[in-house]
Amino acid sequence: MELQDELYERVVIICSQGDDLVNSFDLDNAIQMYLKALDLVPEPKHNWEASTWIYIALGDTCYMNKDYNASKDFLFNAINCPDGIENPFIMLRLGETLYELGDVNKAKDYLLRAYILEGYSIFENEEEKYFDVIKSEI
Repeated sequence: MELQDELYERVVIICSQGDDLVNSFDLDNAIQMYLKALDLVPEPKHNWEASTWIYIALGDTCYMNKDYNASKDFLFNAINCPDGIENPFIMLRLGETLYELGDVNKAKDYLLRAYILEGYSIFENEEEKYFDVIKSEI
């Protein structure tokens, strides 16, 4: 489902502000902006396309902030939103997050899914250790 135009515009503006904060490495405030945007999305949040990319932004920013537990939670929420299960970036970042949490076997599942959906190119800008987890499987 898509948000009404006016609400969608408000969410986009707030997320843009969050993106600007990420770009200036103000990750804590970026997370707050994304949470503010998510609060505008009606319940149930998992029904809305906007929730997919807001949860991705939250998961990615928490990952960059080394808050891997929060990252994992947001990324699992993203999977359950429209088109989330087919999104290779969610699979990649979730695999990396699980790796950092020490759950290498589960990380392998998601990293393999990212590879299947996107190929090696999704790993090109990532640390080699993540691709190494699945290298023997492909």
